[in-house]
Amino acid sequence: MNERYTVAVVQASPVVFDRDRTLDKLHALASDAARQGARVVLFPEAFVSAYPRGLDFGAYVGGRTDEGRDDFRRYWESSVDVPGPAIDRLSRTARACDIYLVAGIVERDGGTLYCTVVFFGPDGTYLGKHRKVMPTAAERLVWGFGDGSTMPVYQTPYGTLGAVICWENYLPLMRAAMYAKGIELYCAPTADARDSWIASVRHIAVEGRCFVLSCNQFNRRRDFPANYRTPFGDDPETVVCRGGSCIVDPFGNFLAGPNTDGEAILVAEIDRAQIIRGKYDLDVVGHYARPDIFQLHVDERAKRPVTTEDGKAGWQKAEGQEFKDARQEGSKVTA
Repeated sequence: MNERYTVAVVQASPVVFDRDRTLDKLHALASDAARQGARVVLFPEAFVSAYPRGLDFGAYVGGRTDEGRDDFRRYWESSVDVPGPAIDRLSRTARACDIYLVAGIVERDGGTLYCTVVFFGPDGTYLGKHRKVMPTAAERLVWGFGDGSTMPVYQTPYGTLGAVICWENYLPLMRAAMYAKGIELYCAPTADARDSWIASVRHIAVEGRCFVLSCNQFNRRRDFPANYRTPFGDDPETVVCRGGSCIVDPFGNFLAGPNTDGEAILVAEIDRAQIIRGKYDLDVVGHYARPDIFQLHVDERAKRPVTTEDGKAGWQKAEGQEFKDARQEGSKVTA
């Protein structure tokens, strides 16, 4: 294991609803982070190709508008197939930069979109994904719900790597599940720029005795299409999301950020020895747990809406595909 190394979080805006140009920008920013020595690089929630902040998608109780349906169609058309060409491009970026790349995408699967994080190794290997299990508030208009089958962690030379997206981090049982997996590099891509979020990631770092990489977008109105219907007005310099990205150590200390000034690449040196120093007096799934009182059951089976039997012993089909537990998606998964 590498005891000391550099990580980076990229605070930037995508080219909203333009997948290919966003991937170009991601490659350039990842390359910049790698030149600064980063071995692990995190991009924000829904970076490819948009967190649709302020859109209502024409929804009201009892009805939807044609304009809102077109907004959804535009969002769907700029989203990412997994696997697919965009995943191939992200793989090439990871390999070219020789980094572990963790990136927030909007994944499409049939007619449904998911808020997803994808993971790549420095040789370009696609390791797998995590689908957000609990979209928040109006996000549920446009994002489906992930299940327990995509909550992986990955053993890397830099520690155990995983991701929990935005307000999933307010699910205490999900945090406990990730701590039980031994997460050390706790990636928290988000869309929350409030002070309360910054307090939360410091708490998570202390609670889990892990390094938290919190990564948000920084957007101005000019980063969105001119016909983007939002309450933010039309002044191109209006800040739509202020960022707030940061890197926190297992004692809750800031190693970088929080940054609310603009687009930035935040880098910090990780000292893995801090994890064990912290667990000396707090290991919430070890000596500080009380399993005689509290226990958590986690169901990581994939949940399929349609499963058909074809009469062949031991063979099921789910959604027209041979059934495969999603936890086996990446050979390096430990779950």
